[in-house]
Amino acid sequence: MALGLESVPMHIHILGICGTFMGGLAALAREAGHRVTGCDAGVYPPMSDQLRALGIELIEGFGTEQVALEPDMYVIGNVVSRARTAKGDAKFPLMEAILDAGAPYTSGPQWLAEHVLQGRQVLAVAGTHGKTTTTSMLAWVLEHAGLNPGFLVGGVPLNFGVSARLGTGRCFVIEADEYDTAFFDKRSKFVHYRPRTAILNNLEFDHADIFDDLAAIERQFHHLVRTVPSSGRVVVNGLEESLTRVLSQGCWSEVRSFGAVVSDFVAIGEPSQFEVQKAGHTVTQVQWALGGVHNQLNALAAIAAAEHVGVPPSVAAQALAHFVNVKRRMEVRGSVKDITVYDDFAHHPTAIRTTVNGLRRQLGPRARILAIFEPRSNTMKLGTMKAQLPWSLEEVDLAFCHSGGLDWDAASALEPMGRRAQVGANIEEVITQVLTQVQPGDHLLCMSNGGFGGIHDKLLAALAK
Repeated sequence: MALGLESVPMHIHILGICGTFMGGLAALAREAGHRVTGCDAGVYPPMSDQLRALGIELIEGFGTEQVALEPDMYVIGNVVSRARTAKGDAKFPLMEAILDAGAPYTSGPQWLAEHVLQGRQVLAVAGTHGKTTTTSMLAWVLEHAGLNPGFLVGGVPLNFGVSARLGTGRCFVIEADEYDTAFFDKRSKFVHYRPRTAILNNLEFDHADIFDDLAAIERQFHHLVRTVPSSGRVVVNGLEESLTRVLSQGCWSEVRSFGAVVSDFVAIGEPSQFEVQKAGHTVTQVQWALGGVHNQLNALAAIAAAEHVGVPPSVAAQALAHFVNVKRRMEVRGSVKDITVYDDFAHHPTAIRTTVNGLRRQLGPRARILAIFEPRSNTMKLGTMKAQLPWSLEEVDLAFCHSGGLDWDAASALEPMGRRAQVGANIEEVITQVLTQVQPGDHLLCMSNGGFGGIHDKLLAALAK
């Protein structure tokens, strides 16, 4: 039995089980020997197939009949709310029934903290960008060092092929999300994890649906810092003014910075091959398959965090040489007639700009990059950052925006790009626009935090014709 896990099996029923985090939690609970059932409004592959393969019973919808299951605990995902439909009916009737019955319930992060993380050496990776990749890097470094860590990642690390596992070692690596915990707990998820090692990768405004401004997010990040013990380590990006403000509110742990010239951990050289210096002395060299300054910074963070649990930087560099990125992080989906189609999770303007810059550095100035994206996150749907889109797309040759479902005018927001930008109201229109402009040798970079209507395969099929 792995550290931190109860020996008494229980039955948990998860509301919102098909989300990335809750699906990973379900897999961990099942691996620990608990009976797991769950429900969601969208029970569909691939998450539904993964969960059913683990022996987890799935129910479509949030019907009140599920109270008859009488689990030991209902675990509530943050997709669930007390919202009402236009007719005045409860949007989540099962939640109303749970409350009326006085049945036991808790949040996903709280259940995880009490039943999986308790007694483990938790390494948490927080930040607006790069959480999934850095968490995967760190887990792989610890695996390579023989520590057999547990982990929960908001994606599928290709080195492991699964998004979550218990592991038999003391360490547990977790992607620490600042999004709120549940409708009854508006703190960020990461305050539940109580890490001994915390990475603060970067911090800027996001999640405009729950945070009023950057200061509100900085406050939540400081809540995380408050939970790190004095024997712990906070690994912080020295390039981020927002994180400097967070630490200035108080820090009671060892701090190790990375990125800036005066940081504890500094990279010297190109992102694909660089020296790592610690306190001005070269401690190792990294040569790997990833590109982009953002990934170089992610690597420094992982190296500094791994060192805190006894992994030397030289061993971490050996692991990174064999690191394969996360699924949907600049993933090549196919190539037809010398035209390459990529899939990437980028959805925040800064993430889009960083992703484009990484591909531009990899391909060189002469290659044509066609950006195909949809503003799908809650923040982007609100139009909070629409003015930043032309800035985020500066390095692309052409941009194609799927504007379906937006309440703001995407064409107007992209007007500074002139003829370099086009807007389509649906996937088919966007594909038609791309086909009229694409040339052999082009690189089609599709960016969305959702499935994007299967546009990748549709593009490949259309190009093949």
